[in-house]
Amino acid sequence: MDQETKRLIRVRAAKRARFKRAGFGTKKQLSESWRRPRGLHNKQRMHKKAKGAHPSPGYGSPVAVRGLHPSGYQDILVHNLQELEGLEPETQAVRIAGAVGMKKRELMQARAAELGLRVLNPKETAPGPAAAVDQDEEDEEVADE
Repeated sequence: MDQETKRLIRVRAAKRARFKRAGFGTKKQLSESWRRPRGLHNKQRMHKKAKGAHPSPGYGSPVAVRGLHPSGYQDILVHNLQELEGLEPETQAVRIAGAVGMKKRELMQARAAELGLRVLNPKETAPGPAAAVDQDEEDEEVADE
């Protein structure tokens, strides 16, 4: 990744705004997540400065880094081993779908490592039964000494 892309990612992070829902602090059941204010007398809808900013074009990220992961890679969602083939390790990183089970995830993480792909959401894989047998054998050897 070149220096200009790194700089633009830093710019994007610095100017990112957190838009809050109108009245979220006054009612317990309202979350902070943005909803467009629609009330007739709503001060945020009328763009009163103290009531919070609205999402608008000025808050957009630079076109060169729009949609990129903060690491600078293009984020690719994969569901199976076949989708790993043909990806570019220099520019693309892999995110394994949440619906993928642990067995297939282990295979996918191993294959991604072979291909030189970065996994954005790796999980620690539990040692299988074979690893437990090896551990027992090591314990016996230590006891014999």
